[in-house]
Amino acid sequence: MNKSVVLLFLILMIFSCQEDDPVINPGNGGGGVDPDLIVKTVIPTGNEQYLNEDSDYIFDQTKLNTFELWLPKEHLAFLDNNPVAEEYIEGTLVFEGDTISPVGIRYKGSIGAFVNCLSGNNWSNPSGYKTCTKLSMKIKINWEGREEKFYKLKKLQFHSMNLDDSQMRDRLGYWLFRKMGVSAPRSVHARLMINGQYSGLYALVEHIDGRFTRYNFDDGKGNLYKEVWPLHSNGNPHSAFTYLNALKTNEDENPSIDLIRTFAQEVANTSDNDLQNVISKWMNIDEIISYAVVDRTIRNDDGAFHWYCGGNTCSPHNYFWYEEPNNEQLHLIPWDLDNAFENIISNLNPVTPIADDWGETSNNCQPFNYGSFGLQQKSAACDKLTGGWAKFEDIYGQKLIELKEGPMSEASVNAQLDAWQTQIQQATIDAAAEHVDAISIGQWQGALNTLRNQVKFARDN
Repeated sequence: MNKSVVLLFLILMIFSCQEDDPVINPGNGGGGVDPDLIVKTVIPTGNEQYLNEDSDYIFDQTKLNTFELWLPKEHLAFLDNNPVAEEYIEGTLVFEGDTISPVGIRYKGSIGAFVNCLSGNNWSNPSGYKTCTKLSMKIKINWEGREEKFYKLKKLQFHSMNLDDSQMRDRLGYWLFRKMGVSAPRSVHARLMINGQYSGLYALVEHIDGRFTRYNFDDGKGNLYKEVWPLHSNGNPHSAFTYLNALKTNEDENPSIDLIRTFAQEVANTSDNDLQNVISKWMNIDEIISYAVVDRTIRNDDGAFHWYCGGNTCSPHNYFWYEEPNNEQLHLIPWDLDNAFENIISNLNPVTPIADDWGETSNNCQPFNYGSFGLQQKSAACDKLTGGWAKFEDIYGQKLIELKEGPMSEASVNAQLDAWQTQIQQATIDAAAEHVDAISIGQWQGALNTLRNQVKFARDN
């Protein structure tokens, strides 16, 4: 038993004899830590597993891990009162007997993550206090400048899956991307305890940062950008400030954004006849076409190929770009797949449906209303870069066959879903027994059957 656990145990023994200061019962998997008694303790460095093991230990597909968060009651109340603020507070992480303290803890998400889970009545502008048991959470290991990593990770992200009764979209979608050679986040399920109470089952999705780029690329110290497309919707490169503002790595090192901007300028200025050659110079064609094939097959309609329009511009979201500086290559990285698979058979989501098939354009490349909510969008292929990718028709056809006969084949995908279903079944049952707003086992099994049917439809059509 390490020194931190011994210290916490002794403190608990002292206070357990005092009726005015009861120890919170942690339930299954808890460590018995009263959140009001948390001490600032960092496990000594040297031989601790969490310091030495690789992140593959956390993202092991064969395991269902339990993570415990402990934080003073007033800190938790602060978070619950205004989740949209996304402000970190100080707390403690316990994992497999190791206590990592302090860490930063906050809720996370955009509009979709807060739908029907806050007291405010405008879903498109989330506000108010927390009303659902689960909200997506982010844990910052490098809190207050600490240098130790957690299995070589700086952050943990727990996605609530509140809009996904199948509880499989994130995990299955990222698994398909990775199986097709696309650098995508790793994703597993995880049980989360908060102050000794079982909060429920979450999707633990790899955070996209410098740890991610170093894991996925030989040249992993380049620039990572979030949600800035190389070209503005008017067809021109952005200002230097726009690229710099989107940086998620190297922000404090006066980085050059010449690579992505030069790429954008060459795409913008080249003729249609030479566009494929320019794209091939800057990108791995097998990788980017595989990205497009998976994205379109699973109908990831809230991602890089849905150009939402508002005001005087249109743009996609839920993606990252990474630059490999040594070989001057750019990579598109998928993100936020909780709405994927929904619109395969019919447009079940009123916000996300994309009107066009891959490479098609509508309304003379002007914005148009679409979907039951009538939201404006613009055809993705009107973007010169996306339109250029669509010109690789032969490779697209080859990759589509590779996807459907490989990782998305009936045998392959069902084997994965069966294994994951068995892995998380008891955790799903436990959540339903603990919380009135958790999905029932019947709802979950029905949603899983729907997902299987959607995948089959996508494979057969």
